[in-house]
Amino acid sequence: MKIVGFIRTTLLDWDGMVACTIYLAECDFRCPYCHNKEIVLNPEKADELDNEKIFNYIQENSDFLDGVVISGGEPTLNKDLPQLIKKLRGMGMKIKLDTNGYHPDVLEDLIGAGYIDKVAMDIKAPLTKERYSAVAGTDIDPELLKRSIKIIMESGIDYEFRTTCSPILIKPEDIEEIGKAIKGAKNYNLQQFRPKICLDDRLEHIDPYKDSVILEMAETAKKYAKNVKVRGL
Repeated sequence: MKIVGFIRTTLLDWDGMVACTIYLAECDFRCPYCHNKEIVLNPEKADELDNEKIFNYIQENSDFLDGVVISGGEPTLNKDLPQLIKKLRGMGMKIKLDTNGYHPDVLEDLIGAGYIDKVAMDIKAPLTKERYSAVAGTDIDPELLKRSIKIIMESGIDYEFRTTCSPILIKPEDIEEIGKAIKGAKNYNLQQFRPKICLDDRLEHIDPYKDSVILEMAETAKKYAKNVKVRGL
């Protein structure tokens, strides 16, 4: 299991929980605003952390930590993900999985096995092939994403959908279309774009939307999702 990043304590990655975050290498998307540039473009060159040190830290702090967030990269690409989750659950940890939703079979298996307590799926753009492929930076089949959305919403576990509001890539009116695709969702988070260390360095020179624009987008989202939050303002 190649762990390439570890945050010992976070109150931001899982609402209401004291968690740590594990980052796995590899991703099949190439989103221009991605901040994890090196582990996406060159996963084979990413430094591998000492797994035992990480597991020892989690075990030693199991009375303090509520759970572990597994992020990336795209964790569902890793064949050893179930083994990692089982090991962490054996330490008494709850598990939140961050995913791009492009591997619904893996997601369904993990949820069905009771391995995940919460899932956070990024929704990059309106669910059309042209728009989604442009934002994901690769050719996308939207039907796989729609299937993941359905699996998540019918799973019975806690979940959230989230969209990074990057100017040029996402327009305010796109939130209407995304909202329709997740109508009835429990939680939807809009994330402010941060122009730093982007996979496409041209985005580092683009100003984020004004707070007022993001808040208007959130008002649109409230027509479709029960709980809407804005992060990063």
